[in-house]
Amino acid sequence: MDTTVAMHIANGIINGPVSLLFIAIAVAGLAVCVWRAKTDLDDRLAPMAGLVAAFIFAVQMLNFQVLPGVSGHLLGGTLAVILVGPWVGALCVATVLLVQCLVFADGGLTAIGLNVTNMALIGTAAAYLLVALLLRVLPRTPGGLGATALIASIVGVVVASQGFVVEYALGGTTELSLGGIAATMAGVHVLIGIGEGLIAATTVVTVAKVRPDLVYALRAFRTRSMGVKA
Repeated sequence: MDTTVAMHIANGIINGPVSLLFIAIAVAGLAVCVWRAKTDLDDRLAPMAGLVAAFIFAVQMLNFQVLPGVSGHLLGGTLAVILVGPWVGALCVATVLLVQCLVFADGGLTAIGLNVTNMALIGTAAAYLLVALLLRVLPRTPGGLGATALIASIVGVVVASQGFVVEYALGGTTELSLGGIAATMAGVHVLIGIGEGLIAATTVVTVAKVRPDLVYALRAFRTRSMGVKA
């Protein structure tokens, strides 16, 4: 088992049948994202999506060993959700994961469905739900957006890390304590989430001050609050 170069989940940590199951889940989830993203993509959002994907690729290179064959790192899902929305944001994260796996051998090829499910789907969904909630109670100002990014980043990263715990419970190939894995993953990813939250908050506050029209979350929730489809 390779535990030295693997980013995300390496090959062999989760057995074959469960890995195949999550490949199917990831494909289905991304298909829904592609379908829904068609209504969001326009001349303003498409270039921003490219920039977001490039930024996520850069921050995910910061890698921390958590368990044998499993590493933790910044995810970028909350940043993507706030700037380009949940559907395009999930596709940005998934694209980064696929490039890292196929080109740089970061993350196991058989584990690609697990990694995409955890980081592109679960983490992004959790972040979006919290962003949607917080922006209904916090002021839609750069400061309120920064606080939202910080909180949602922490929660989104921790929730994504627990996706691995579920997958390990279904098909783990080593004899590690499930409770110990859950505690370790949560503890480490709280710290990672704080770091990611500070980066996300700084980034979205900067963009919101200069070009608030480029921030998906501000446009979407402002128009919805007025009863207009974003």
